[in-house]
Amino acid sequence: MNFGIDRLLADPALRAPLEGRRIALLAHPASVTADLTHSLDALVATGLNVTAAFGPQHGLRGDKQDNMMESPDFTDPVHGIPVFSLYGEVRRPTGQSMGTFDTILIDLQDVGCRIYTFITTLLYVLEAAAEHGKSVWVLDRPNPAGRPVEGLTLLPGWESFVGAGPMPMRHGLTLGELGHWFIDHYNLDVDYRVIAMEGYDPDGPGFGWPTDRIWINPSPNAANVNMARAYAGTVMLEGTTLSEGRGTTRPLELFGAPDIDARAVHAEMRRIAPHWLDGCTLREISFEPTFHKHVEQLCHGLHIHAEGAAYDHDAFRPWRVQALGFRAIRNLYPDYDLWRDFPYEYEFGKLAIDVINGGPGLRTWVDDPAATPESLDTPTRHDEQNWSDSRRKYLLY
Repeated sequence: MNFGIDRLLADPALRAPLEGRRIALLAHPASVTADLTHSLDALVATGLNVTAAFGPQHGLRGDKQDNMMESPDFTDPVHGIPVFSLYGEVRRPTGQSMGTFDTILIDLQDVGCRIYTFITTLLYVLEAAAEHGKSVWVLDRPNPAGRPVEGLTLLPGWESFVGAGPMPMRHGLTLGELGHWFIDHYNLDVDYRVIAMEGYDPDGPGFGWPTDRIWINPSPNAANVNMARAYAGTVMLEGTTLSEGRGTTRPLELFGAPDIDARAVHAEMRRIAPHWLDGCTLREISFEPTFHKHVEQLCHGLHIHAEGAAYDHDAFRPWRVQALGFRAIRNLYPDYDLWRDFPYEYEFGKLAIDVINGGPGLRTWVDDPAATPESLDTPTRHDEQNWSDSRRKYLLY
């Protein structure tokens, strides 16, 4: 199979509309060709007039580890073009940066989760392009989390940099497909094109990620496909006092803290809603973060394995797995200081866990001792079905 960048490079007819135009590229470290050449180098080598580049959160070079660590603008030392940060002084392209190109190519590896900010950056670029009369091309890439949909829909008024629109946590679309949805939902008048993948089967081997393609971190803590599959649940840990494994070699695949009993939490999860644990394996672990939460403290927790012979792609529901972990901790330790109160992605006056979930529904369920699994499952299934129905016309594969 071929990703969008590979098709564009291989087919002069696809590139023909770009001849004579000034080209910009929005990319990160995972923006590479099949032979692992960075897309910026490959595009310049074709002779296209590449006049600017843009970097999303974590930067074009992916050097920023954590959230709210901003990247500066700089001049590319190889090609001598300006590189504009869309996670620095600004989140949206400025008029000055929009003046450096006619068409912007977006080649970003996403992980299929609403909170992963690359999709919000796509929306902001589309809006700026509509305002300035620019063209946007998405060079499409796989969604490594596949087609399954999960989570509550973001509520009106909860839009943020980690909530680009009313969709569930796990949206099941590629970046190119999401662009079409954004344009329709926000009624944008923009010249938009997707260079689709060739031979991509989201339901085939790999369940979204082709088994013959090397995984490269699109952000520093997105280390493998297991992380991408688990992320729609484990990302919620960023809004808690629990460690999500930053400062370990398996970030955003596990959770824990110094003051919880992992075996008891695991047993309580199985007692509350054993069917929510289908499709994955939970392994009790100990770990000591070298930085971030609970640095240099021995933590006890669970590693979520969405891999191996026990993995069932259709049954695995990472958002429910992590919700169940929270509920088990709340049941075992009613007064546990679970919710982290700090500005999250520049949202002030709201709890981070609510910003992450696009509303208070998940937190309210965890904290209500009378709530049952069904009281969360019922509204969530409703939202999931509505999204599955509405996204159908945007599917390209």
